[in-house]
Amino acid sequence: MKQPHQLTPARKQPQPSSHGMTRLRALLVCVVAFTTTAAIAIANEPKALNYDDVFMLQTVSDPQPSHEGEHIAFVRTWMDRAQDRAKNGIWVIEVDDDGDVDELESITPQSMNASSPRWSPDDERLAFVADGEIQMAWIDSGRISTLTQLAGSPGNLSWSPDGQWLAFVMFTKDEKAAPVQLPGRPEGAEWAAAPVYIDQPQYRADGAGYLPRGHRQVYIVPTTGGTPIQLTEGPYHHSQIHWDTDSQSIYFSANRSEEAYREPLVSDIYQVDINTRQLTKINNTEGPHSQPQPSPDGELIAYLGFEDRKLSYQANRLHVLDPDSGEITNLTQDLDRSIDAYQWLADGSGFVIQYDDQGSPTLAYQALDGDREVIDAQLGGPYLSRPYTSGQFKVADNGMIAFTHQTSQRPSELAVVTSETDTPGGDVITDFNQVLRVDREVGRVEEFRYESSVDGRELHGWIMYPPGFDENQQYPLILEIHGGPFAAYGPMFAMELQLMAAQGYVVVYTNPRGSTSYGEAFANLIHHNYPSEDFNDLMDGVDAVIDRGFINEDELFITGGSGGGVLTTWSIGHTDRFAAAVAVNPVINWYSFVLNADFYYLFSQYWFPALPWEDPDHYMAYSPISHVGNVTTPTMLFTGESDYRTPISETEQYYQALQLRGIDTAMVRVPGASHSLHRRPSNLMAKPAYVVHWFDKYRSGQ
Repeated sequence: MKQPHQLTPARKQPQPSSHGMTRLRALLVCVVAFTTTAAIAIANEPKALNYDDVFMLQTVSDPQPSHEGEHIAFVRTWMDRAQDRAKNGIWVIEVDDDGDVDELESITPQSMNASSPRWSPDDERLAFVADGEIQMAWIDSGRISTLTQLAGSPGNLSWSPDGQWLAFVMFTKDEKAAPVQLPGRPEGAEWAAAPVYIDQPQYRADGAGYLPRGHRQVYIVPTTGGTPIQLTEGPYHHSQIHWDTDSQSIYFSANRSEEAYREPLVSDIYQVDINTRQLTKINNTEGPHSQPQPSPDGELIAYLGFEDRKLSYQANRLHVLDPDSGEITNLTQDLDRSIDAYQWLADGSGFVIQYDDQGSPTLAYQALDGDREVIDAQLGGPYLSRPYTSGQFKVADNGMIAFTHQTSQRPSELAVVTSETDTPGGDVITDFNQVLRVDREVGRVEEFRYESSVDGRELHGWIMYPPGFDENQQYPLILEIHGGPFAAYGPMFAMELQLMAAQGYVVVYTNPRGSTSYGEAFANLIHHNYPSEDFNDLMDGVDAVIDRGFINEDELFITGGSGGGVLTTWSIGHTDRFAAAVAVNPVINWYSFVLNADFYYLFSQYWFPALPWEDPDHYMAYSPISHVGNVTTPTMLFTGESDYRTPISETEQYYQALQLRGIDTAMVRVPGASHSLHRRPSNLMAKPAYVVHWFDKYRSGQ
């Protein structure tokens, strides 16, 4: 296969067909809301982005090429202005052997919110999930049928190789009567709601709220429809299912220990026989094991995992297990990058793997003999708000790779790499954000490198320039800090940052120590040491941009969310150089955080040397609240009221502390919002609008 290169426009951009694929004619609907942007002829000069432009954004996710590579199904996401929600539809694009586009059509009606398209082994049917049920589309006739009537929402949808079954994972309730039943309630009386009795360790989760009792179990259902069959049971969560090649068993990942909740990273690989329900544990080594996939001939089993050393950050490696001999080969030990996803090649000679490298999502061929070759594909996922690394891919049997493509200038689109690809970065075959591309002036993004004042190591960042930038002018600067903290920014599209730049700000974002994609050692520089010198790395990045000569040093501003909120509040406790700050869903007090966050078992074991009451001095030494007495910077706090990852009580602590100190402060509470504030389009608008409002207030001369 000829290797691709780096990004240029696609050779052929598809437009929605006027007649449609004959096979889908009975099904297709005219989706005006989707296609308006692709039909507009632009006559005016490009305009700067406005907050309302959030509603014109579209993304591509979950690309699924048919086995022969003739079609690609994918999820197209658009913004529903009336409902203030992102909506998903399933689309199919027809491609020829060169990766050129013949047809583009919608599979699902606009009223259906659909996801997880999966091709049948013969490529004649497409299963997907919509409205909490498994649906089936017949490609020849265009007919859609509902296969199930489920008590919960299915996930991990997977076809058996013989085409007879669909496997999926579904949360299954385990109802338990309350221990107290009150007597004496008259018939029809309106008593107060009964108290809620909670005794499960994991009782709430960000984005889901307070959890019902139950666990994720593995099910199968005939592809003709019918009653689902439950294959697993017990108080354990099961996930990441993959069929064996003979269609008689399913591999999955699970922690089936007696006190699984005390081991948040532990998982093993199991095989369940669909006829006998017999479970077999596959691995005999300790540590997390996930994403099992048998080889095409069924002789080997691949999986991701690592030896758990209780470090804050540990990289996933790709392993191959020979079940007969028990021999395990670590194929990526030398890579020093965490493998996010992988897929066997159809001939069984190796894999396509995905990992982040220095802020860039990367694909590579990984051979069983250890050879590795990077694929020239500009990967980027459907994340819209901030420039986090992400991306998705899938390989067809003919070797074509379908993937989500993204740049700093446009959200994710569908792209392919084939043996004929000679376009740098792969051939981009959709153009759903045409208006953004031709009718909006998007801020230019420039990569830069700089040196740490702590230890002289090279650090990495990006500068986003405002539209109409003039290097001879003086601009205000916003330092925007990523969360995690074990995450990474990259040259990705970021609507929040673009909206800030559109208001005349230079926006700077960097990957300080602790960031991923630079190796385990770099990430673990903040192991039990967060925040610390990552603050210095951030300040060094600001200084490097100031040295370019176009920044007004009286107009420096700082913001960040989650871990970025931690570093924002830590920074203003250690410097007064910023004119104003906005801390988004921050952690203020590590002691209270560990005892309130949803993943408290994970955080307490891996991020800290001891439990809070065993080493309170450590917790407080790294807590921004301990340095609030130094703060002079006007500070706004912005947090969702339903955030269970960094609960709003953290924000309230800091707000009240700043009030006691007499510091100019404000608190913005977002009703119903979880940690992922950007899920509602209006919140994606509101957050940068409030940030700019607060910073404009403290501009010199304002």
